[in-house]
Amino acid sequence: MPSIDLPNGRRIKAFRTSTPRAFPQAKPPFPRLALAAAHVVADPLAEQDPWLDTRIDWDRTIAYRQYLWSLGLGVAEAMDTAQRGMGLDWIGAQELIRRSLEAMRDTPGAVMASGAGTDHLAPGPEVTVDDVIRAYEEQCEAIERMGGRIILMASRALAKAARSPADYERVYARILGNLAQPAIIHWLGEMFDPALDGYWGNADHYQAMETALAVIQANAGKVDGVKISLLDKEKEITMRRRLPEAVRMYTGDDFNYPELIAGDAQGHSDALLGIFDPIAPAVGGALAALSRNDLGEFHAILAPTVPLSRHIFQAPTRFYKTGVVFMAWLNGHQDHFTMVGGQQSTRSIQHLAELFRLADAAGLLRDPDMAVARMRALLATHGVA
Repeated sequence: MPSIDLPNGRRIKAFRTSTPRAFPQAKPPFPRLALAAAHVVADPLAEQDPWLDTRIDWDRTIAYRQYLWSLGLGVAEAMDTAQRGMGLDWIGAQELIRRSLEAMRDTPGAVMASGAGTDHLAPGPEVTVDDVIRAYEEQCEAIERMGGRIILMASRALAKAARSPADYERVYARILGNLAQPAIIHWLGEMFDPALDGYWGNADHYQAMETALAVIQANAGKVDGVKISLLDKEKEITMRRRLPEAVRMYTGDDFNYPELIAGDAQGHSDALLGIFDPIAPAVGGALAALSRNDLGEFHAILAPTVPLSRHIFQAPTRFYKTGVVFMAWLNGHQDHFTMVGGQQSTRSIQHLAELFRLADAAGLLRDPDMAVARMRALLATHGVA
C-alpha cells in the first residue's frame, strides 16, 4: 500500500496506508432508519466572489445523493451539513431540494426529508414571533408544494425573538398543525451554532428539554420524530425514554452514535447524522449486520469510525463540514477541495493530516493511491513536501 509523509506536530513522519475495508451490503428496510445529512459540491470554476456567492456543481451534488441512496441510506437535505446558514441560503436551498426530489423520484426506494427553517429572516430586535411563524410557513409551504417532507430546523430568529418557553410552544404548534405530513423536529445545540444558545427558552438543556417534550406531546400526531444534536448521550437517552410511543428519536450525536443506534433494553435511536455523509459505506455495512442481528459486527464496523467522527466534529464544531468535504475529495466523489463560502480554510493542515490517518484506520479510503496523490497535492500548497 502507498506511503505518504504527513505532518505530526512539528515533525514529518512517514505513514503507510492500509487496505480499504470491504463492507457488507444489504438492501433496506433496515432495523433502524438512517438519514445522512448530505454536503453540497461547490463549482470552483464559476465566476464568483467565493466568500459571498453560492455556486454549486449540481451534477456532482446530486450524484452524491444517488450514491447515498445506493448504500441504503436516506438523505436529509438542505441541512447544516449542506452549509445551510454558512454559505447556502434559502434561495439555494430551494433549488437543492427541488433537484434532489426529482432525483429521488427516479430512484426506487429512495427516502428524503428536507430542512425548513427561517434563515431568510435575519434575526434582529425588530423581528417578532409572528414574523418567525410567517417565515417558517413560507419555507414549509414551498417544500410541501414540491412534494417534500419536512425537517423543522431550529431558528436563529426564534432564539432571538422568543421571550419565554411559551413562545416556542406557540410557534411549533402553529407550524406543525398546518403540515401535510408529520415532521422531524431538529434541536441543534449551540456547539453547532452559537446563535441557538438558550433554545426552547432555557440555557439549561434539561429545562429546555421539558419545553421540547411539551411541544412533542401536544402535537404527537404531527411529529415523526425528534433529532437532538447536543453531543451528550445521556441527554438523548433521557429524552428518548420520555417520547410518546409513536415518536422516533433520531440521534444527532456524532460522538456516540453506535451505542445510541444499538440501543438498550428500553429502546434505541434511529439516526440523522452529518457524519453519515463521509462514513456512508461503513453505515450501510453496519446496518446490514444489524439486519442479521449481528451486534458484534455492527460495533466492529462502526467503532473505528468514532475517533474519526470525534475529530471531524471537534470544537469549533460548526467547522465540521470541512472534514466532510475533504473526505469526499479524498475518495473521488469530487475533483477539488473547494467549498461554498471558502469554508475549506476553516481547518488546519495538521487537522486534515490526522483526519487522513483516522479515515485510513477506519478502512474508509476506498482508493489509497488516489487519496495519497490528493493529500500530497494539498500538503504541497501548505509548504509540506
